[in-house]
Amino acid sequence: MKRLFAAIKVAPSEAFLARYYALKKNLENEKIKWVDPENIHITMKFFGETPEHHIPAISIALKEAAHQTPHFNYEIQHTGIFGSSYKPRVIWFGIQPHDDIVRLSESIFSELEKIGIEGDRQNFVPHLTIARIKELEDKQFFQKVIDKYREGFIQKEEVNKFHLFESRLSPAGPRYSIIDSYSFPE
Repeated sequence: MKRLFAAIKVAPSEAFLARYYALKKNLENEKIKWVDPENIHITMKFFGETPEHHIPAISIALKEAAHQTPHFNYEIQHTGIFGSSYKPRVIWFGIQPHDDIVRLSESIFSELEKIGIEGDRQNFVPHLTIARIKELEDKQFFQKVIDKYREGFIQKEEVNKFHLFESRLSPAGPRYSIIDSYSFPE
């Protein structure tokens, strides 16, 4: 069994890292698990524990979805949270416009359904998870920090491929390795 997910890898720019580290510094007294900038990505599909003999069929389906997708650009903008203001769970950076990423997601789900892998129950919301919140001591201060960094351009990205990753969990944090890559047509 391998713990798998399909994702678009993001190479954080200086502006991205400046906002990331400013948030991290401002919230250093809270119990928050920050995603290593090297691991930042847009999850297209989380497979979870997957039998290894299923990987070739998954890879073929993902390759077919990539062949249906033209290159596209998006901007990383805004900072937000998932969960309520009373119990936030995740800090994220947003994606605009996200129509092309949503179309890629639909192609991925469509191709995976052909091999018996169902789509996710929740609507796909393109985002970059930058931190997971364990516990907050000062929710009002937390909200002020998020509000301070809520708006604004972070970086622009061109997308011409995505990857199938294996995630290995460890006490030091997850380690991701690319199993396969799927390039969009020229």
